[in-house]
Amino acid sequence: MWPGAEDWRAESWPEAGPLGGGSKCGTDARSLAAATAAITEEWQSLGDAGLSSEILVPCSPSKVGGKLGIMARAGMERWRGRLALVTGASGGIGAAVARALVQQGLKVVGCARTVGNIEELAAECKSAGYPGTLIPYRCDLSNEEDILSMFSAVRSQHGGVDICINNAGLARPDTLLSGSTSGWKNMFNVNVLALSICTREAYQSMKERNVDDGHIININSMSGHRVPPNSATHFYSATKYTVTALTEGLRQELREAQTHIRATCISPGVVETQFAFRLHDKDPEKAAATYEVMKCLKPEDVAEAVIYVLSSPPHVQIGDIQMRPTEQVV
Repeated sequence: MWPGAEDWRAESWPEAGPLGGGSKCGTDARSLAAATAAITEEWQSLGDAGLSSEILVPCSPSKVGGKLGIMARAGMERWRGRLALVTGASGGIGAAVARALVQQGLKVVGCARTVGNIEELAAECKSAGYPGTLIPYRCDLSNEEDILSMFSAVRSQHGGVDICINNAGLARPDTLLSGSTSGWKNMFNVNVLALSICTREAYQSMKERNVDDGHIININSMSGHRVPPNSATHFYSATKYTVTALTEGLRQELREAQTHIRATCISPGVVETQFAFRLHDKDPEKAAATYEVMKCLKPEDVAEAVIYVLSSPPHVQIGDIQMRPTEQVV
């Protein structure tokens, strides 16, 4: 979904777990055994203190119960201090993902055409004392030269990209029978080409530094798995079906290249962002109604899915997470 402008808040979480920072090559068996022992000891101590049913987890803006939360936190340890690129980070899902990663101790480059909101979020993260860092970067993703310049800057200033989260996307109400070619091009350029260029450059960045445990996550949509009966979103849906195919194709090529870099889609349904207001920019009442008919997903719900994917063991390949509001019909 297109990132919105709403600002979301999360509690300041304690630093994650007893482990050290992640290495470029992942965690070996002995480190994993030590981590497991440390997790168990921490869980037991929390249980002794009467806190086992209500544990604060840094990947969630809420309280969740039991051992699972601690393990999810420990699963992110290998990413601490490493660099993630998040496109479309000026609001909505992108901002939520950027914030969640900074909470986990990552260095995050958040890019968008305008970076005022990202600069504000970076200041909030610093003020909150989160262990990571958010670096705003201005980039027009419809312009390949801008994308290449951004990756060059990341390479020279920060080494390179270990995680690429292709979040940016847009929808225009251009139908298949009467839509404008310019509207179609705008959607295709951002939703498909920019995603593909960022993926290619992120992979090359990993390859040249011998990073074999990187991750590429595409924020897709449920519209990439079924075509809603809404003519205004049919071309948008076609671009998201393309993202579904690109992610599986990427997974296959990464296997052929004999890497352990993983590729994942996250496909949300209706998320309460500015997406509908940008799609129906000439009819704000219709846009508002999109979010009033049900209890929608929040950007942080998608951010939690990103943390889940990244915290999964290196031998686990998560292909696609499809998520939607419980009350959503289609």
